[in-house]
Amino acid sequence: MGTTPTQVMAFPNIRAIVRDNGTAEVVVAGNSRVVPAGDSVQELRNNALALVVGEAQTLQRPVRVRIEDAEGHGELIVHPDNRIESVSYEPAPARRRVEAPETTPKTVVPAIMETVPAPEPAATPAESAPVPAPTAPVDARPWPPAPAPASPEPQTAAVVEETAPTRRSLKETSFLVSAPVLEPATQGWRGTLTRLGLRMDPSEDELSEREDIRTVSQHWPGPRTIAVVNRKGGANKTPTVVMLSAILARYSGAATVAWDNNESQGTLGWRTEKGAHDRSVLDLIDASTELLSPSTNAAEIATFVHHQTADKFDVLRSDENEEGDHEVTAEEVDIAHQVLTRYYRLVVMDSGNTARAANWRRMIDHTNQLVVPVTAIEDRAEAARLTLQTLESRGGHDAELARGAVVIVSESTDAKRSMSGEALKRAKDEARRIADGFAPFVRAVVRIPYDPALVNGPIRYEALQPATQRAWLAAAAAVAAGF
Repeated sequence: MGTTPTQVMAFPNIRAIVRDNGTAEVVVAGNSRVVPAGDSVQELRNNALALVVGEAQTLQRPVRVRIEDAEGHGELIVHPDNRIESVSYEPAPARRRVEAPETTPKTVVPAIMETVPAPEPAATPAESAPVPAPTAPVDARPWPPAPAPASPEPQTAAVVEETAPTRRSLKETSFLVSAPVLEPATQGWRGTLTRLGLRMDPSEDELSEREDIRTVSQHWPGPRTIAVVNRKGGANKTPTVVMLSAILARYSGAATVAWDNNESQGTLGWRTEKGAHDRSVLDLIDASTELLSPSTNAAEIATFVHHQTADKFDVLRSDENEEGDHEVTAEEVDIAHQVLTRYYRLVVMDSGNTARAANWRRMIDHTNQLVVPVTAIEDRAEAARLTLQTLESRGGHDAELARGAVVIVSESTDAKRSMSGEALKRAKDEARRIADGFAPFVRAVVRIPYDPALVNGPIRYEALQPATQRAWLAAAAAVAAGF
């Protein structure tokens, strides 16, 4: 029993296209294959179908192919044994033809001749006998079906083809290809098939990830400062600073520094890699005159920051002298920011919990993009809301930052520790509820799944689970989109 057209899979998507300019291509699952040139349009069609037969032989089954050329379009079933069946075919609309008006010189009869009837010539036997039409050769290929014989044109009027429009300027065209070439899939079963030799287009999820990577990889003119704020402790500020710094530094290659702008002692230094020294922001401020000198080498900044060897960003620690009582002032924030924006394109600032502190308010003055992290717990979410409300009430630059903020909601760790299925579901539902609550008031909201690598100890991007890495990439893309 033969295979009916309805039993033939439409996968992969195959198109055979023959153009008026003597070129043709066969597109298999988005992958274009050039058809060898031929001496005629029909030879081009045959060469195109030969490529499709090869595809059917590779798959060891019949395939569907959509055919297109100037004469029409339709669908064929192509078998591995070179058999070809026509499923449908629709001829292209006939070219419009325009009859010349009867006032053209070829159709006007002089008035003096209208009174003299033209004699009718006598028909000879040969002229009166019917002449059989010549038999045209039949093409065994079903692309395209033989056209119906054209009806004779009336001889009382001349027939004129529409002429082409006036010649265009060369400024109106270009030979450069503007559309980017879509790279084949690399993930999931589509990526597996691509590696096996059958090129596949990427899925929507892979395309979304590629767009996020493109967003965080961009360079922009001038430095950018990100402030990570929430007046409540334990809201995930420090992990957010580390992850944003790591992703932006890794993908963009821009010089990036994470600055612990706590008014006294912060924890950013505890969660990141320590360099071969103990210097902090106070040491950088003391050396600011030298660091801002035009004669100072750019590498001198390494004396004051702690490089993260795996994640490619630097850390400027807060003062960790337990006996010290120095609180960073607004003027000192200005000095440190001036130094850092000379050496870095991206400054990601951690912050304390006091929105009234001088260094906190001056940080906001320098901020280009506000990020508000929150764990999915009511009091953390409420503190985030109050932080945004405070900034919005101040108006001007502060209010613009609040409206354009990115809120990052992380799932609660308590439910994960219990390992209860019901507790896990409640944690996800609560994170979704809080995220939905912030969505109408800020530019973007991103949810982050729980990951034990973010709970304790030094934070490393590579230590995260794949789903967590993907979520943080989306968060970094939302932040970079505000630059």
